[in-house]
Amino acid sequence: MPKFLIQAAYTSEGTKGLLKEGASGRRAAVDQVVAGLGGTVEAMYFSFGEDDFVCVLDFPDPVSMAAVSLSVKASGALRTRATPLLTPEEIDEAARRQVDFRPPGA
Repeated sequence: MPKFLIQAAYTSEGTKGLLKEGASGRRAAVDQVVAGLGGTVEAMYFSFGEDDFVCVLDFPDPVSMAAVSLSVKASGALRTRATPLLTPEEIDEAARRQVDFRPPGA
């Protein structure tokens, strides 16, 4: 299953919800939405600084990740970034593929 690194920051409204519900409540909400699309939460950690939490999610396909991303962003409670994660073996496979590319001006 494709893996994604999620980095998220709560808006002020999202932070109010976190304070009311607690981190365990938010973890349960993440588990529910991810499982609802056939995915799993590999890891979830709260942090401070630019991001308020990070997680690694597994989804059956990128479209499922996009569906979650759209719904979460539409709520206005979070600002998120999703980064696809690749294994070393997947990068090895990519490196073996022939790509016919011409740089600009070449």
